[in-house]
Amino acid sequence: MNINPKKLAIKDFVYDLPDERIAKFPMPERDQSKLLLYCQGQLADHTFTDLPDLLPPHTLLVFNDTKVVQARLLFQKETGGLVEIFCLEPVAPHREVQLAMQQTGSCTWKCLVGNNKRWKSGPVKLYFEGGLLQAEREAQQEGHFLIRFTWEPAELTFAEVLERCGRLPLPPYLNRELTPEDHSRYQTIYANQQGAVAAPTAGLHFTDRVMQQLQAKGMDTAYLTLHVGAGTFKPVKADVMEAHEMHAEQIYITKPLVQRLLQQLGKPVIPVGTTSMRSLESLYWLGAKVWQQPDLPAQELTVSQWQAYESMNPPTAAEALQALLTYMEAQGTDYLHASTQIIIAPGYTFRICNGLVTNFHQPESTLLLLVSALIGEDWREVYKHALDNDYRFLSYGDSSLLLP
Repeated sequence: MNINPKKLAIKDFVYDLPDERIAKFPMPERDQSKLLLYCQGQLADHTFTDLPDLLPPHTLLVFNDTKVVQARLLFQKETGGLVEIFCLEPVAPHREVQLAMQQTGSCTWKCLVGNNKRWKSGPVKLYFEGGLLQAEREAQQEGHFLIRFTWEPAELTFAEVLERCGRLPLPPYLNRELTPEDHSRYQTIYANQQGAVAAPTAGLHFTDRVMQQLQAKGMDTAYLTLHVGAGTFKPVKADVMEAHEMHAEQIYITKPLVQRLLQQLGKPVIPVGTTSMRSLESLYWLGAKVWQQPDLPAQELTVSQWQAYESMNPPTAAEALQALLTYMEAQGTDYLHASTQIIIAPGYTFRICNGLVTNFHQPESTLLLLVSALIGEDWREVYKHALDNDYRFLSYGDSSLLLP
């Protein structure tokens, strides 16, 4: 059956999620969360420590190693009132997150501003130990502001400034204040590349113990980086998906990962989390682009929202991955920085991924569409089972292993 994802009605992806089923705090131990196994239509209840035994033989697990930055900043006006600024993505002098984080002295970011109406004019200030951060509005754009930050000591990087005076941005649906515990628990144990404003939450269940068990079972692991944006929480307001604009996110792919994926073809590739899945499938479509245009300029390494559904005669996975390697060699680089708006919805054909480790997602979300793309209408059975059996939902909730 051919499904046109543009015509999907978001009201078909609704289920009743009572507020008390949203996990407001993490489990005492990361790997003691529940794990719901969906395997070829069958459901079984497990604990997350069982994961290494449940994965198909010779699985390559792919993790997103992005690190959540303390992107919420509370500034004080001259009158004493507070203005909250939430950093979304860098604009100048670098749009690339990795470079923007290393910027010293000043930078401009796209931001959300709370209490903006009370911020009449001029800069607002935030004092931190040994320094001062100032913010000025440069422009207002649709739904956000361009904010120019300057700081002293100027030799500090923006990453260091955020580390000293920012606050961790918890998901809005937790609806509670930050606790000291969140600083460690809202990061994966392998978080490495600073730049996300939300955690890749499927990875929050992994512990050193589980990693060692994976190794003992002969499972291989690999890493990529997708900096999760605030758009991950953006509800679908449109009646049909054609009218919903997907948020763009930055991904970083290394040459060794592409080589490893080529070796893995024909054996299971299972992403940990929807961000890893979107990155891996985007990787294929980037390869398809350079397969058709070997001299594509680096700034055109983008995957648009509907590219996957409009592409005629796309290459095989092997051809796409090989084209990427050839492209990287021609560019003389060992890593690629690209941007993706890919929407994975029913009607999508998976090119790289064979399963998924993921949490339970909000009703009417693009993440739920992605789950449905993988396991079809069975998503209803999975979610009904989770609700009937006291699974915890959303970022700090329980996990599932989906093997179609």
